[in-house]
Amino acid sequence: MQCKLISPMEEPDRTRSSVRARPRLLRALGDAGPPDRVEIGGCPYDRIRTFKHDSWAVTALYCGTESKMICKFNRCQPIFGLPMRWLGRLLASRESRAIRHLADVPEIPTGGGDVVADGQTLDHACAHQFIEGHPLSRNERVNDLFFSRLQTTLATMHKRGYAYVDLNKRDNIIVGNDGIPYLVDFQIHFAAPTWQPAKILTWPLLRAFQRADNYHLLKHQFHHRRDQLIDSQAGLQRSRPLPIRLWRLISTPFQATRRRLLVLMRVRSGKGKVHTELHPPDGLSAGTPHLRK
Repeated sequence: MQCKLISPMEEPDRTRSSVRARPRLLRALGDAGPPDRVEIGGCPYDRIRTFKHDSWAVTALYCGTESKMICKFNRCQPIFGLPMRWLGRLLASRESRAIRHLADVPEIPTGGGDVVADGQTLDHACAHQFIEGHPLSRNERVNDLFFSRLQTTLATMHKRGYAYVDLNKRDNIIVGNDGIPYLVDFQIHFAAPTWQPAKILTWPLLRAFQRADNYHLLKHQFHHRRDQLIDSQAGLQRSRPLPIRLWRLISTPFQATRRRLLVLMRVRSGKGKVHTELHPPDGLSAGTPHLRK
């Protein structure tokens, strides 16, 4: 497989003269970047593109002789002296476990195994298959079977005790070159505990997250294939579940405050949108970055 290094993040737009690069505090790996070469599942891969480096993770594309892989390196950089590597390990293990447990679902990329760099296993990293395609765009019209397949994928996850949680972001839904919908980025999914007492106690929370998944599925279908919805489904789509309403009460002012702080720190400009950063996430990342943060 022929691979060419593509480094959009290393070539900043000089028109963004009023902003500066993120300080190490706001970078998952501090001053470091993702490794140029790794082994994934025992096979060598070379980095060809870095999609994003934000506060919680670095996401990069690696190319091997037979395949391409997405590799995510979670937070290791301390916060005001407090160690954060434990969080990176936790996030990586959770995401890897979910991908492994759902490996037989065709619309979820398969995992790649351990990530090794310079002979050391990176316990804060996880990898999965790269999907050739693009994130679901705002006004895109998908094929007739797109949302029925996505609904089946969610139903399978829910039956196995998972909630995706992050389906509100279109960037997490990949339109494959084959027209099939794929789900990527399981960083904040929710899974039912295996210990029975805890499973019983968390069941209401799991069901609430699963209802939110179904709501966001209908919301996307309403915008992209409204012709497939019957009247009752369209009405359901407009009725937000209580957890979503409560979350928006918290997240909306938090996001606004976060954007103002980033502007004050000169990391962003204007209204604090992500595209004003010196090194904004690569929008062609097949769903890995979230451009609306």
